[in-house]
Amino acid sequence: MPRPDITRRDIRRFLSFVFLILLLAVCAGPCALAQNPIPVPNPPPPPPPAGAAGSNAQTDQSHHLKSVVDLVVLHATVVDDKGQFVPGLTGNDFRVFEDKVEQKISVFSKEDIPVTMGLVIDNSGSMKEKRPQVNAAALSFVRTSNPADEVFVVNFNDEYYLDLDEDFTSNPQELHEALERIDTRGSTALYDAIIGSLDHLKKGHKDKRVLLVITDGDDDASRKDFSYTVKAAVESNAVIYAIGVFSDEDRKNQKKMVRKSKKELTTLAESTGGLAFFPDRLEDVDPVCVQVARDIRNQYTLGYYPTNAAKDGTFRSVKVELNASKGHEKLSVRTRTGYYAQKAAQGD
Repeated sequence: MPRPDITRRDIRRFLSFVFLILLLAVCAGPCALAQNPIPVPNPPPPPPPAGAAGSNAQTDQSHHLKSVVDLVVLHATVVDDKGQFVPGLTGNDFRVFEDKVEQKISVFSKEDIPVTMGLVIDNSGSMKEKRPQVNAAALSFVRTSNPADEVFVVNFNDEYYLDLDEDFTSNPQELHEALERIDTRGSTALYDAIIGSLDHLKKGHKDKRVLLVITDGDDDASRKDFSYTVKAAVESNAVIYAIGVFSDEDRKNQKKMVRKSKKELTTLAESTGGLAFFPDRLEDVDPVCVQVARDIRNQYTLGYYPTNAAKDGTFRSVKVELNASKGHEKLSVRTRTGYYAQKAAQGD
């Protein structure tokens, strides 16, 4: 079939048509782009206004105090003249002083919150006959404590060692097995065991930290000295309770050792807001452990932002008092004696 002739007029018409198509495309392009703009991310929402937290803000504060760096937290026990815990007090009943300057209480609560705690038990040779009753008392302590507590056991003689397969447990059977791993021998590295236990407390997940130390003698094997141990205890913000289990023979023939041990255990406990006990009979260790457990569960938590904001690492003395009112004159407050301020980072 013969191909039709293409004239110049046909070519001009074709080129005109192509030009028209291209012109329409160029004009339509900006419109199409305008209809489909590149998406721009939405700006982040503004932070919530101050004071927008719900009614549980105070409870949240008491449970997560670690996140508030500058807040000084005190766990205070209030007892009457018979040594009985006094419930029902409010934040307005307390006054807090730092280096004799009154502070504003920013956080107050009275709750039985779970704690991270360590049982630090003397395993030296002189404890061999005492360990069965001490172990039973330690288990009474655990049973009387908050079921949600996380606990570890450290046995010590001239060394100290964690006697659990994991860092912490709330299982009484596992704690019983750890306490039964007895190898009573050697000397007493009490200071090293306390320092190591304070360090292990840092692995815990609770804001409140406690050590219960049970021993029958003074330290004769540690690498660190007593003053270092007290400073480490105060810096840790842990509360230490101590029980000295001395035999009649110790009291009769080793009076100097007993006197020195009592003084050190008392200083260590009181500087952290705890107590030291020296029962006359081994049978009394069990009720003492129960008393300690109840003391831990019946404390007021006070928090304040110090007016002295200097980050100089110095020791700040702390005192908690009750407001003068009818009935308060026979009450006493126990808490730690002070804390060490943070040190500013280099370059700050």
